[in-house]
Amino acid sequence: MKLIILDRDGVINYDSDNYIKSEHEWEAIPGSLDAIARLNRNKYRVVVVTNQSGLARGKFDINALNAIHRKMHTHLSQYGGKIEAVFFCPHEPDDHCSCRKPEPGLLHEISRRLRVPLYKTTIVGDKLSDMEAALAVKANPVLVKTGYGQALLDSGRLADDIAVFDDLASVVDSLLKAG
Repeated sequence: MKLIILDRDGVINYDSDNYIKSEHEWEAIPGSLDAIARLNRNKYRVVVVTNQSGLARGKFDINALNAIHRKMHTHLSQYGGKIEAVFFCPHEPDDHCSCRKPEPGLLHEISRRLRVPLYKTTIVGDKLSDMEAALAVKANPVLVKTGYGQALLDSGRLADDIAVFDDLASVVDSLLKAG
């Protein structure tokens, strides 16, 4: 089984400058849930890693976060898909923790818990912090233009050697075509 690691907001679901604070605000990006189900059918283990500083900032609590993730899992199951685990950082940037992307702490935790090396594992995100975290563990960073990805591309701050796709569905199309 291959492992793929996905950011949540901006990759699987629409993001918001005001945070996704409740299950009612969580809305899947078209094609993302089917893409995850296609990964599962092709023997991929799918894990989510996400910064959720809204917890530390008091924008929502752990019960709201759990409700958001229940909705994500429920909607995904309607496509026959499954996310094996969701790893999240609850801290603000000023906390200087090791788990908030771009720091690789959560990625190391995924590797340890799942007993899988992350070298060349595909990590999909929409922010520079996602790309930097992937590079820190020698994984394969992939940027999607959904979420903040297009703005990052437009800023010119993305390294030239990082693969860029329109959305998660197009990433999955490429991975499955390559075998």
